[in-house]
Amino acid sequence: MNGNGEQKSLVERLQFIDRRIIFLFIAVAVVLPLLFGATLKEETTPIVQELFDFIEHLPPDSRVLLSFDYGPTTAPEIQPMADAIVRHCAERDTRLYMMAIWATGHNLTGSTIEETLKPEFPGYVYGEDYINLGYKAGNQGLIRLLFDDFKRMYSTDANGTAIDEFPMMQQIKNLKNFDLIVSFGGGFPGIKEWVLYAGDPGNIPVGGGCTAVSAPLLYPYYPNQLVGILGGAKGAAEYENALITKYPAYGKKWMGGMSLMMSQAVSHVVIMLFILFGNALYFILRAQRKLETGGGE
Repeated sequence: MNGNGEQKSLVERLQFIDRRIIFLFIAVAVVLPLLFGATLKEETTPIVQELFDFIEHLPPDSRVLLSFDYGPTTAPEIQPMADAIVRHCAERDTRLYMMAIWATGHNLTGSTIEETLKPEFPGYVYGEDYINLGYKAGNQGLIRLLFDDFKRMYSTDANGTAIDEFPMMQQIKNLKNFDLIVSFGGGFPGIKEWVLYAGDPGNIPVGGGCTAVSAPLLYPYYPNQLVGILGGAKGAAEYENALITKYPAYGKKWMGGMSLMMSQAVSHVVIMLFILFGNALYFILRAQRKLETGGGE
């Protein structure tokens, strides 16, 4: 009798477990895969593969405009896809023109250059192979001005050097001179504005990467107005998988998107286990109450 009473008391206590313990388990599930570099392979879907294939078939010295239109709050989702696309473009020997229509994007552009482009592609020369144009205010109005006259708004690079001193800028007159525009967009202005004010009027291929919550609003633009789009950590992981498949050497590098997907998968498993655990406790308690009442409800 005492044993049953103790068992019942234990089950009841477990049913009302402190939520902080649950939060601790979730935190461990998220952090451990990141600490140990565990990754989860994602099969590349057509909407991501199309953008990868487009970049893969760009001839050397093609001009790719990368617009960093996001901030630190969305960087965990978007930065892995920015890194992956920069790596891919550099593998194809394209010329990279980096800019931002978000003020917060300027520092993220610099971080991408310092942490990804320079260490992994030391042969890339500033002013010949890549350039940081920096941030300009104006939102979609800026895009419209760049569409007609690029150097009207960008007379210098991010460091204040006259734009015409760089060989890669001498033939740039407007947005029509670019072979591809990729916007890493966390909101407004972002991918949609690049499509409406540059891609559509100039028939310029546009691709993008955005947060998972923004992706459904942009899917209708694919495939007619968007070459492809990466949605959230999953989109980043899919692009990384395509990159590793084509360039196996990247399999040895830490991939942010694939690592985030592993953390997400493990945390989802933990949540499911807690749900099963809670339901099991419920049925145990219900069975005990039936026994105490002689089998009745």
